[in-house]
Amino acid sequence: MTGNALLFVAVFLACTVEAVEALTIVLAVGVSRGWRSAIQGVLAGLVTLAAIVAVLGPALSRIPLDALRLVVGGLLLIFGLGWLRKAILRASGYKALHDEDAIYARQLIASRAAEHTGRFAVHDWYTFTLSFKAVVLEGLEVAFIVITFGSNQSNIPLAVLAAAVAVAVVVAAGALVQAPLARVPENTLKFVVGVLLTSFGTFWAAEGAGIAWPGTDAALLAIIAAVAFAAAGLTLLLRQVAPRGEPSQASQLPAGEVAG
Repeated sequence: MTGNALLFVAVFLACTVEAVEALTIVLAVGVSRGWRSAIQGVLAGLVTLAAIVAVLGPALSRIPLDALRLVVGGLLLIFGLGWLRKAILRASGYKALHDEDAIYARQLIASRAAEHTGRFAVHDWYTFTLSFKAVVLEGLEVAFIVITFGSNQSNIPLAVLAAAVAVAVVVAAGALVQAPLARVPENTLKFVVGVLLTSFGTFWAAEGAGIAWPGTDAALLAIIAAVAFAAAGLTLLLRQVAPRGEPSQASQLPAGEVAG
């Protein structure tokens, strides 16, 4: 039960972060250029991601469980440590925080200046491709988490449910406010997701290598606590020597580029 609960939380939070970043771009082009092509791009991106999950999910289930956990655990460690590294650097002042309002405003300017051209059944190709790119690039990270978590826990439906709930929550909030969700504590979410991915990666890689954890799934709680404590301590340490006078809120992404 512990493993399934943590699986749901990890997938939900990761998907929430990615959905907010994708929604910022989709809202900008939808508001500035029209919703028809933006929605077409979103739907095409979702179909692409669904196909990836449908193909890779069953394929991964045929791999021996120990080998799968060893490989996926190693990949999750790389993936999770990358999220955790960025979150620590942002929290300690070494890297600029994402400013969804600034990204939204910059994307609005770029969208209004772009030429309107239609292709095939798409009225506005620029809006379609930008929405498609946002959904696919952000969604690929989520798809990877859904597939790997679901396969390792033998519960892909639960992972898919967590991702679907997160997307529904973010989309509903975005539809209500018609603006980027700038108040979502994105870096805090990335910190938590980084801790969870790193912990799961450690747990699964060790299991795949033949190590038996005391308490089985309950050992995840101890690993998560240890990783979180180490990450929080490193953040506090870096804050003591953080560079002075550097911007902490402005995102450095050019217009149209998907956040990471």
